[in-house]
Amino acid sequence: MSEKWKLTQSRDGWKEKAIVRGKSERALRKEIRRIKADRDRFKKAAKKANAKLKAIGHIEKIQNNNGKLSCKFKKIELIFISLLLFLRARIGFRATSRVLKVLSPYLGIEKSPCPQTISNWVNRLSIVKTQSNFNIIGNHIVTNFSKGFAWLIDLSIGLGSGKILSVLALDLKHYQEHNHAPKLQNVICIATSVAATWTGETIMEFLNKVVASVGGAPCAFIKDGGTDLGKSVRLLNEHGNSCLNIADISHVIANLFKHEYGEHPLFEIFTSACGKISKNLKQTLLASLAPPKISSAARFMNIHRLVTWADQLLKHSPRGPAAEGSMLAKLRNSLEELPSCKAFIKQFLRDALPLLECQKILKCKGLNLETYKMSEELISTLPLSSPIRIGFSDWAKQHLAIAIALKVDSIGLPISSDSLESLFGVGKRLGTGPVKDADRIAARLPVFCGTFTEEDAKKVLTISVAQQKEIFKNQPSLVKQRRDVLPHPGTIETLAQSQERQNMQIIMNFPKIRPSIQPCLHAP
Repeated sequence: MSEKWKLTQSRDGWKEKAIVRGKSERALRKEIRRIKADRDRFKKAAKKANAKLKAIGHIEKIQNNNGKLSCKFKKIELIFISLLLFLRARIGFRATSRVLKVLSPYLGIEKSPCPQTISNWVNRLSIVKTQSNFNIIGNHIVTNFSKGFAWLIDLSIGLGSGKILSVLALDLKHYQEHNHAPKLQNVICIATSVAATWTGETIMEFLNKVVASVGGAPCAFIKDGGTDLGKSVRLLNEHGNSCLNIADISHVIANLFKHEYGEHPLFEIFTSACGKISKNLKQTLLASLAPPKISSAARFMNIHRLVTWADQLLKHSPRGPAAEGSMLAKLRNSLEELPSCKAFIKQFLRDALPLLECQKILKCKGLNLETYKMSEELISTLPLSSPIRIGFSDWAKQHLAIAIALKVDSIGLPISSDSLESLFGVGKRLGTGPVKDADRIAARLPVFCGTFTEEDAKKVLTISVAQQKEIFKNQPSLVKQRRDVLPHPGTIETLAQSQERQNMQIIMNFPKIRPSIQPCLHAP
């Protein structure tokens, strides 16, 4: 082996090593430059943020044991950020406490609040919201919820014998300033009450209290098609009021579908097939194709999701043979009687798709002359004799006349009570735990409505423990009953004492500063 050959081999090996090492070194230098640039940018942003916070007095600089400067939150800011996590991030009391505990070393929070403390802050915020002599909706300060407002009313059940009745106020000119459907930030909870049962008469009596408290009746009520709610508004008008009745569009469309397809010969076959397919597909490779879950209590509110799913699923099974053992063969074996429902699916989608598009437009823009014409064009694809087309057209004409009477035909008439439905959903999910106590839910509903500012957090500190106990002391608590009775046999008879306790009732009072927050018996 010659010296020249050895030298060539040594040089070639060095070249290969240098090429590999050079690539990694260049990549590392590039990454280091990127990290340094990010670090410098974040440092500058942090300095600017700290300067702004210090300028508005949100934080104080303190020196820790290591001699480094950190931030110390004041109690007002701690309450504000805790309630903000609960109200806007929509996480519960325990989750809020855990988040603050994790962030406390970085934010300078000396002691993060426990879940019970956050719960008390929420209860006091509810008192603040109902004691305020004004509320902010958008950019306006409102001191009267009668003229120029529509009231959303609805009932909801909780755990136990209590049934919640809530009243929300919505500005009729909402669409003049917003290009979206009303949200919880755009409404104010002016009254809520819990009773064992509600009838048209008892609802009317409660609405009379609200009317007297806020200084007048609204221009209109937005509600679903419940007979008890309809009777209460009719009785209220018989007592000298002149409130128009706005039917919620979602319930109107659901009722149209129910009357048209509820007795359809293929409807029961279709729903039964969907249930069987769900069982067949779960725990298989085809589980991702399982049908969506639809509530049986209000199935026609969301039945279009199930029909749309069925239409998409059947398109995965075209005509022709399927290879034995293939995914297509397994899918066909799981379809049950669904292929025989193709006529029902086609007819339902023909009727549903135009109405759902109308619903989307009217919720986002309101009912006005422009959206009325758009809706008429959309439903023109339906047969002239279709009961769904006739029913929806009659509803649209009737409510366009209401919009003209209320002088919002050029702006847009609110025609949906989704805000109230959303309020009930949020109230039942947050801060209640596994026991959905109706009184506890009702007491916290006002906090989810309207705006939340640092000024509200300051007012929370002004509510004393004595005030909180005075307002909530007589309310029955299913959580306490469960804790006192379930582990102790022989104490079940004490549950009868809850019948003598009083349910929650909150009514905002205008123009006085202090509202009427008083307990009432099971029937208001």
